[in-house]
Amino acid sequence: MLILGLYNKLFPLNGISQTHKSINQSPPLSQITTTVAMFSTIAVPSDAHRRDIFSSAPEAEVLRRRNEELEKELKKSIEREEKMRAELNKTWERLKVAEEAEERLCSQLGELEAEAVDQARAYRTRVINLMDQLSLAQKLLQSASVTVPNSQ
Repeated sequence: MLILGLYNKLFPLNGISQTHKSINQSPPLSQITTTVAMFSTIAVPSDAHRRDIFSSAPEAEVLRRRNEELEKELKKSIEREEKMRAELNKTWERLKVAEEAEERLCSQLGELEAEAVDQARAYRTRVINLMDQLSLAQKLLQSASVTVPNSQ
């Protein structure tokens, strides 16, 4: 009954698994025989099957080697991926540093431009004041009838 229960869990049959659910209720003998016979053919391979297994041993070896090669390639691929990820992180950090430096440089450039504009305004104001003083001095000289030689 244990084999039948195990088999029913693995391969439920409509007649047995649904009709005879309790342990006390046993299925008809014909169903048990069929089930055991099916179970034994599934569990015990035939001689022909054994020959197929032994004849495919070289094929299994080839598959095992191929599997080992694929596992090695997978490990190498994972290592390359980790290296690339580390390199990407380093590059990302360098990019952040470069962007921060660019922001500082832009800020400094803006400050220098503002300072240059202030200096240009101060210079222009000074030139205008000097022109006004020169103009006033020329008027005073003309009013005093003193001729000033032309500097050209």
